[in-house]
Amino acid sequence: MCGIMGCVGGDAVQKVYRGLVKLEYRGYDSAGISVLSYGNICTIKKAGMVSQLERELTSLNGTAAIGHTRWATHGSPSDLNAHPHASGKFSVVHNGIIENYSSIKEELIAEGYSFKSETDSEIVVHLLNKYYNGDFLMAVKNTVQRLKGTFALCILCADCNLIAVARSRNPIIIGRGKGCFYASSDMPALAGDAESAYVLKDGQIAVIGEDRAEVYGFTLEKQQAEFVPVAASQTDTQLCGYPHYMAKEINEIPAAVKNTLSAFGKDCENALKGLYCGVNRIILTGCGTAYHSAMTGAYVMEEVLGVPARAEIASELRSRGCVMGGDTLLIAVSQSGETADTVEAARYARERGAKVVAVTNVAYSALNCVADVVVPVRAGTEVCVAATKSYCGQIAALLAVAGALSGKRIDGLEDIASACAQVLKCKYVHALARLFTQSSGVYFIGRGVDYPVALEGSLKLKEVSYIPGEGYPAGELKHGTLALIDENTLSVAIITDRALAAKTTASVQQIRSRGGKTAVIASQSCISKELEKDAQVCIKLPDCPKYLSPIISVIPLQYAAYLAAVICGKNPDKPRNLAKSVTVE
Repeated sequence: MCGIMGCVGGDAVQKVYRGLVKLEYRGYDSAGISVLSYGNICTIKKAGMVSQLERELTSLNGTAAIGHTRWATHGSPSDLNAHPHASGKFSVVHNGIIENYSSIKEELIAEGYSFKSETDSEIVVHLLNKYYNGDFLMAVKNTVQRLKGTFALCILCADCNLIAVARSRNPIIIGRGKGCFYASSDMPALAGDAESAYVLKDGQIAVIGEDRAEVYGFTLEKQQAEFVPVAASQTDTQLCGYPHYMAKEINEIPAAVKNTLSAFGKDCENALKGLYCGVNRIILTGCGTAYHSAMTGAYVMEEVLGVPARAEIASELRSRGCVMGGDTLLIAVSQSGETADTVEAARYARERGAKVVAVTNVAYSALNCVADVVVPVRAGTEVCVAATKSYCGQIAALLAVAGALSGKRIDGLEDIASACAQVLKCKYVHALARLFTQSSGVYFIGRGVDYPVALEGSLKLKEVSYIPGEGYPAGELKHGTLALIDENTLSVAIITDRALAAKTTASVQQIRSRGGKTAVIASQSCISKELEKDAQVCIKLPDCPKYLSPIISVIPLQYAAYLAAVICGKNPDKPRNLAKSVTVE
């Protein structure tokens, strides 16, 4: 899985290459391109960076090409496991996981087909050859009907100057430009080239040529495709003078929060109120960073609404058979709206009669198609794999939801963007980053709404700098974690709630008495002289209403993690082994 790009028309190879470069932010371990050239399919693919393909592109010419950036799911990163997979009359790129690939592979081997890779994806190219009798579309139809699991496919056939794409629970988009058509897994790859686009629905196949696009169901009934304009601006995906996208996107947090709150209109508010009728409990779900924002949302909603609210990791929600029904409101949070575990959790909830709200940064996502109501996050394109501005946008959106459902606007919400801008200027973040790099382990602690921030601070540091550590509720420190504390470890306390400040301060003192290093990120009113004296670093935040503090307290943690990665010589935008959109379960 990772990024797909295809083009029919013009200099297709260069257009596909440029599209793959735009898709680099999704994360990948290999890349490749296939082109139809005078009735033959030529393929170049390599483990490593997209740029490794550039010097060999001069040998590829043709008006139909497909390309892929791979993030390994089956088989290690290698030239052979890289996409496209080409054999016979076909070349294929694939995102997703084919669950029944083992049985199909055995069948194909018995029929004489040979395999070069360790991937599940290679079965697709052999199935296409098996079913091909001169009818490209029929071969695609017969192939996709054999597949179980999730897939977005982009297919090249040696006999026609066309590309076929197919979708089953994994995103694929077709775009229309001047004298050409495109296919891509993500809209940013089309920006600046395609003038309009259509997002395929689950169970659809599209065939594109230089001057046409036709859409069908999996049983080949012809269907309508309504193309919508694609914004030509690419400013979101340019560095604009910043050394890394992570730094740029942290600095865009004030705008992300402001734009998200502005996008939360009366229509959305009224739809939420209507959906909330008869609800007796709320479950929020997400993965990784989105799960942490869901935890914050659950804390706030339970207090504000007075109904049981909890956060569930999306993969666990389904695995443990979470009980829910018509009295349950499920709020699914995902930056991309394509996170497979989150989308499947939303489907699981719908099947059991629950009401579903999507909170996502992408307007055309699979999650939106499952939801009864979509609450938009307007953080803009996020290129860095580690989520920063989208996290703050998600919390802002969840606070707006809490306000809408309670009938009362969350206190101070209209001022949060300016508070974020103020925090971006806070002192001692560089000192905290240096402490990170000097520690064998970093432990983040917090109580109440500060606990999800502790988890998120730990995740950011691990993601981009590879420094080990964990986030804990401050009260759990004495139930095991203290065994890890010594002079080589750093503990970071987040303290923004005055009612809980004394208890978390006591936890800091327990750490100090055992020789551990400490840092504090705290609201002005929560900092005692003793606390400031004991900490190696004390970052002071402006006081704000309790429910807003998770948006501003995470900013210094994000930026310190970024600086630590830079100090350690890591690329914070592309952490090893990680992908931006995790479209596999």
